[in-house]
Amino acid sequence: MAKLDIELIPWQEEVMKDPSRFKVIAAGRRCGKSHIAAVSLILSALDGRGGDIFYVGPTQAQARDVMWNKLFEWANEIIESSNINNLEIKLVNGASIKLKGADRPDTMRGVSLKHLVMDEAAFMKADIFETILRPALSDKKGTAIFISTPEGRNNFYDMYINAQTWDDWGAWTFTTYDNPFIDKSEIEHAKSTLPGWAFRQEYAASFDSKGSEYFDAESFEYYDERPKHLPGDYYITADLAGFETERAGKTKRRDNSAIAVVFVDDTGTWWVEDVLYGRWGSQETAQKIFDAVAQWRPLKIGIEKGIAQQAVHDPLQDAMRRTHRVFRIDLLSHGNTKKQDRILWALQGRLEHGKIKFKKGDWNIKIVDEFSAFPSQLVTDDLIDALAYIDQFQIVYETDIELQDDYKPIDMIAGY
Repeated sequence: MAKLDIELIPWQEEVMKDPSRFKVIAAGRRCGKSHIAAVSLILSALDGRGGDIFYVGPTQAQARDVMWNKLFEWANEIIESSNINNLEIKLVNGASIKLKGADRPDTMRGVSLKHLVMDEAAFMKADIFETILRPALSDKKGTAIFISTPEGRNNFYDMYINAQTWDDWGAWTFTTYDNPFIDKSEIEHAKSTLPGWAFRQEYAASFDSKGSEYFDAESFEYYDERPKHLPGDYYITADLAGFETERAGKTKRRDNSAIAVVFVDDTGTWWVEDVLYGRWGSQETAQKIFDAVAQWRPLKIGIEKGIAQQAVHDPLQDAMRRTHRVFRIDLLSHGNTKKQDRILWALQGRLEHGKIKFKKGDWNIKIVDEFSAFPSQLVTDDLIDALAYIDQFQIVYETDIELQDDYKPIDMIAGY
């Protein structure tokens, strides 16, 4: 009896066990995406259900080069026959796996799919799935995996973002670091030689673009711990997204609420300790702000004025009454300035002169992503918007004021 011995690394096992019908995976190079594609194809072929199984690459030649030998490697003992001309493999149970190219869409019409893998989906036209393959999944209620290294903000990015909110969809990001069989020193070597945007896109599976014309993310300064002797104060600013209990239809690019925690020292340098962000409801957002204030004890707290600010007002007041902790909230505004201009005025010069430093944390990738794409209608700017608000009410104490040597008070008692 033929034996199928399939091994999965942790991230592959996580995705395979997830019950989502449609799975979108942003994957770094060599993280193991071809392997999970092959495994899903084989397992689907063996599940006993009727229906076609497609593996789709950007071109038919690419589909053959990537997957043909891979399937033979893992399913050789259960393959009954194969046809290299049609790129079709038939297993001993009668099920077939067919390899297709997105460059030949007409060859994928008129089928009933039970499983689909679109590999390097970022390099395919959106209508391949929307008008041809999605209808083919309907009668069998077929499953699908969309996996790709990102290629900027295109239709694959839209799918990845939507998958985070749509029912029965799931979205993951896995980097080359998530493959335990790749030598980490090799990854670090690539990091030291490639342009930053290229490394983030190819290895870190970031949807980062080649770079903003205003901000050079490669020159950002990071720190592990802020020097404790520095005199200064903490500030907290929040840029809140709208709160909705339900969302219908497509959510192309849903905004995050963002809370920036910044220590401003007496020389005017900003030490960005943390930037919290997420798609929270009003109650959770209020609690996030309250907890940040309790932890950092800022000199001032600012929230962007508007409907979202009004929504968190009552939950914040309730938290204050409950805990007997009261703090004042300043209302922030754009001040009749375009958002782009306000962000540039607050951040560009400071970053160029090394006056903003970022504490190392998981949020670094997200904020660098926003800086790298700014300004772009395709990318949210919630984190850098929250950070820019610090400029509105920071207080810097000048310590190097020069007094005239010949100054003499007129009134010796009053001192002036």
